[in-house]
Amino acid sequence: MAQPRVIVVGAGPAGTRCAETLVAAGLRPVVIDEGRRDGGQIYRRQPEGFTRPYRALYGTEAGRAAAVHETFDRLKEKIDYRPETLVWNIAGDEVHTVSGTTARSLAFDALILCTGATDRLMPVKGWHLAGAYSLGGAQVALKSQACSIGHRVVFLGSGPLLYLVASQYLKAGATVAAVLDTSPFSLRVGALPKLAAQPGVLWNGLMLALALKRAGVAVHTGVTPLEIEGTPEDGVTGVVFQDIRGRRHQVACDAAALGYHLRPETQLADLARCGFAFDERTRQWLPIRDEDGRSSVPGVYLAGDGAHILGARAAEDAGRLAALAALKDTGLPVDAGELARLRQGMAGYARFAQGLAEAFPWPAEQAARLPDDAIVCRCEAISAGELRRVVRDMDAREANRAKAFSRVGMGRCQGRYCGHAGAEVIAAAAGVPVREVGRLRGQAPVKPLPAAIEEETP
Repeated sequence: MAQPRVIVVGAGPAGTRCAETLVAAGLRPVVIDEGRRDGGQIYRRQPEGFTRPYRALYGTEAGRAAAVHETFDRLKEKIDYRPETLVWNIAGDEVHTVSGTTARSLAFDALILCTGATDRLMPVKGWHLAGAYSLGGAQVALKSQACSIGHRVVFLGSGPLLYLVASQYLKAGATVAAVLDTSPFSLRVGALPKLAAQPGVLWNGLMLALALKRAGVAVHTGVTPLEIEGTPEDGVTGVVFQDIRGRRHQVACDAAALGYHLRPETQLADLARCGFAFDERTRQWLPIRDEDGRSSVPGVYLAGDGAHILGARAAEDAGRLAALAALKDTGLPVDAGELARLRQGMAGYARFAQGLAEAFPWPAEQAARLPDDAIVCRCEAISAGELRRVVRDMDAREANRAKAFSRVGMGRCQGRYCGHAGAEVIAAAAGVPVREVGRLRGQAPVKPLPAAIEEETP
């Protein structure tokens, strides 16, 4: 009997554990990853020739990062590993890739998407200025280039990543001008029973916040962002915000990093025709999957933060579960006890994620307060006022209709950065629940392709 053709997209924690499980079952999966090296975003490896210690790069997660990297190193001879390769489309039972200027089409019996997550962003006036980055972008600069995005950096947003990246900058010797959290501290206290489902992760988070305060970094909670100040010539010069008591403050800086937790990278799941459902707690559309990672499309599986944000630790187990589901569905034997153990563990991660959503909520109300001249879509320079105009004058109450009239989400990022906030602006302007606005439909190619590519001949 021929081996099933299994393709894993992503070489982060979920993809690594997924590949490990498939190899243990005697398969040689294809592992495709955009990165030059494995590790994903959370465990992004430093470039060859860099010698910074794991503790400096990954902090409290150094041991886990090392374990994931060591596992992948052992797997390389047993998998068909394709780094620096973009999956730009999925059609039928084939994935379409490009590496350099070479395009390939690969057929599969099982496709496991371990696509990870990216920043979830809420615009603020001035966020299009040079020197304004996402939290993930600021982290990539530190991990991959060993450099800070500025001399004095303000970190603005909410969620664990806000404190993690600020702490990493502080440890690297950068000046952290302030940490501005839109979530009131009281919500964290109320969410403690759920956050306690992962006591080690909770403790690490508390220690990060404490380290910032001990270093004298100004940490404000319950803030309302008002503006990132600056000019087109000089870039960012400061951040203006309102504290929880309504007082106005200005912090001088030359860079700002923004982010409101994370959002799954779901474009490939969309192109694979997976079903989606609206998650009321986080106010976003997420791909449908069962407890083991099966999507609504037979033969397509979803694992890790690319399906639902549960964190890197959960991603490892989710990768194992999806691999076991794929093995079972292709007629290969699996360990029922291992399945049960992994499912039980995932329940604890899900409870912790519920706590995070309550402690660090998505600030939907900020979209309604954006001034008309605030840019929402940075790729196409579409303002909040323009989005409100197409709602008012053209009755564009659905995301794709608003896209057609305004070009919001038509740029290089295809709505990754503006899609969620744009939907909130439309919903507030139309006076409808954000669920009714829907979501931007995925389009191929998911990211820009080289102008000249050649299809590889079989």
